Amino acid sequence: MEYRFLGRTGMKVSELCLGAMTFGRETPEEESYALLSRFVEAGGNFIDTADVYGRGVSETILGRWLKGQSRDSLVIATKVRWPMGEGPNDVGLSRKHILASVEASLRRLDTDTIDLYQIHGWDPGTPLEETLSTLDRLVQSGKVRYIGASNITGWQLQKAVDLSRYMHWESFCCLQPLYNLLDRSVEWELLPVCANEGMGVIPWSPLRGGWLSGRYFRGMSAPPAGSRVETAEKHGWSEAWSAYATEQTWTVLDHLFAVAKETGKTPPQIALRWLLQRPGITAPIIGVRTMRHLEDNLGAVGWTLDSAQMDRLTLSGESPLPYPHSFLALQDDRTRA
Repeated sequence: MEYRFLGRTGMKVSELCLGAMTFGRETPEEESYALLSRFVEAGGNFIDTADVYGRGVSETILGRWLKGQSRDSLVIATKVRWPMGEGPNDVGLSRKHILASVEASLRRLDTDTIDLYQIHGWDPGTPLEETLSTLDRLVQSGKVRYIGASNITGWQLQKAVDLSRYMHWESFCCLQPLYNLLDRSVEWELLPVCANEGMGVIPWSPLRGGWLSGRYFRGMSAPPAGSRVETAEKHGWSEAWSAYATEQTWTVLDHLFAVAKETGKTPPQIALRWLLQRPGITAPIIGVRTMRHLEDNLGAVGWTLDSAQMDRLTLSGESPLPYPHSFLALQDDRTRA
């Protein structure tokens, strides 16, 4: 597995990141240990979790596994933002909640330092100055080494970067957005901000809850029984059948299967490889549940799609640009002409 610098930092991470959201939920603890060990054996050093995953269960499992590992050889990432209790201050990005949350995450992870501490979403109720100054203090104290963001808009990300620069605070080194062959809107503003500011990009849900796993294809009228997509439909999660059973999805999947057949790879490997070769992408976060899933995902490294295959996949999922991007693109075309 190759290693890439995380944004403009000097820290290198593996080109695939192992997501721990399933630990203690879909994946039992002992099997989670096996997944972690196999990932490291394959050369992976980057592991992502969050305090809210299982209300701390994922972090606890990861912390127990870490006891038998070389801690300094691993990059451990976690997040803060969403509710961890019933109290009015058990949520958000206030100084109170962040400081309490980082101490709780350190205890559960059984480590002295969190390598990458990320806000898990924007908090409109807390002044940005309060959030960023608190994160800066954590870096200065040594409890956190780098900071990042997830699930925010382009203007929010740029404002945070500009404020940190003006105040000489530690700045976000990476963004963790939803990005895959079916979800491309980050290309309009978020990815350009990251490219301009030298931030790494670690996409979550690179297989979109199973839509790019090879189990879904044109002609289906419902998701497979027991699948995550079926569960998402029942609970209103974003990867629900009603949200993605569209002509655009079937078109993307048609091309995904065609490129998989052409290369002799599996659809998940093609979807991950496409992300790995997209400009500015550091490491897709693979959220596997079983060893079979992990082994298949590991097959996405060590080879490349050619330019024609990349173009075919990229064009299959493009949507019309929204305003003002469409207007600006038209002007750019006229200027170049």
